[in-house]
Amino acid sequence: MSTGPDLFSDFGKNATDLLTENYGTENKISLRFQAKCGVTIASSLLKKGGISAGGFAGQCSYNYKYKNTSVDLNADTDSNNIAATVTLTDILPITKTNVKCWFPDYNNTGKIEVQFLPEYTSLTTSVDLKKSPSVDISATIGTPVIALGSSLKVNSCAVTEYNVGVNLTKPNYGASVILADRGDTVKATYFHQVQENRAVAVGIARKLSTKENTFTVGGGYVINRRTGVKAKLNHHGTLDTLLLHEVLPMTLLTLSGSVDTLAKEEKSPRIGLALSINP
Repeated sequence: MSTGPDLFSDFGKNATDLLTENYGTENKISLRFQAKCGVTIASSLLKKGGISAGGFAGQCSYNYKYKNTSVDLNADTDSNNIAATVTLTDILPITKTNVKCWFPDYNNTGKIEVQFLPEYTSLTTSVDLKKSPSVDISATIGTPVIALGSSLKVNSCAVTEYNVGVNLTKPNYGASVILADRGDTVKATYFHQVQENRAVAVGIARKLSTKENTFTVGGGYVINRRTGVKAKLNHHGTLDTLLLHEVLPMTLLTLSGSVDTLAKEEKSPRIGLALSINP
């Protein structure tokens, strides 16, 4: 078991995943093949704008893992770029390094990220490899149960963004509070595993300069080993629902819907369908 705290980017992750993961109103089919030699190839086709409108977008990815090295290649039709990521673990003790670059997008040439993970602390530094590079630095201190953290972004020798926060993680529940947007926004999340097959989460934010409040509340329920459902409601009155069902071994069907419960005029719900095949 790790003796170090979560990364700052992972503060409130359980609540965020429950409130966002797998939701969507696009229509998508995905195929994924994994070989024993460590190679994984995946491709997906996405239909945008619903069933009767919009265009198609495709994506293909390749992953190879060997010992402490992982190589990822991703190509998509939207950007017409290829993203290459190399991840190296333990080049130096308790470190993890990611190197990412895009081709042929020379305006966004690459990014280097180094994670330093000693006991009871974590430090992450990333640098964009541009003509005017920006540097992101985040650090946490604590234990796997409770941690304090902060992050800042430096661009052209000026601090353009900074955040501070605290994170609590227990086996059945977790909470986080983050002061973001240079002190202008307070964000809070709470996650509770009520029982082994059901969980709830809430996310709240308040923008201090405009006194604007936002919130999302949701939950998930595992009906059986092959079927699960999720739902969430936000401050705009948008209700999203999700059904996940394993129709065949290694084949997952996702059916999602979204409806505006506060709409003055009756509107049809938006429906999304996704099929993921992992033979």
